[in-house]
Amino acid sequence: MLRTKLLFAALSAAALTGACAPIVGQNGFQAIDAKPRDIVAGTDTKQTVLTKLGTPSTTSTFERDNVWYYISQVTEKYTYNRPQVTQRSVTEITFTDTGQVAEVRTLGLDDGQQIAMNGRETPTRGRQLTIIEQLLGNVGRGQLPRTDENVPGQRRPD
Repeated sequence: MLRTKLLFAALSAAALTGACAPIVGQNGFQAIDAKPRDIVAGTDTKQTVLTKLGTPSTTSTFERDNVWYYISQVTEKYTYNRPQVTQRSVTEITFTDTGQVAEVRTLGLDDGQQIAMNGRETPTRGRQLTIIEQLLGNVGRGQLPRTDENVPGQRRPD
């Protein structure tokens, strides 16, 4: 009896310890043949960057053709908790007007900034309708279907 309790306790402790392993997820850009750090400013062009790295994750909003971003991140999730970002890599490649690479910057997780969202709502014009007003608001506004004889698809009143 004591032996089975000890065996059960050891098995449950092993199962609980194994359940503490995180689920690791990799999202975003995955470098296969070449790494973003292999891009050299002044020698590479847009075409060589596309050949080495592929299409960018995103481009700049205001300078769409001149700044490309390659973004990747690693997340860890324990049981029912939200995933936590453990690594982030953002490679920013800036091009000149002629298509040459002007600058390559690599930003990490520490370079990011937390932005507090504003919880206020924008007021809308008009008044709030109750549920009854919403349900009964269209009663009496409808029209009966027309029974024109020239309209195809209408039934004739025989």
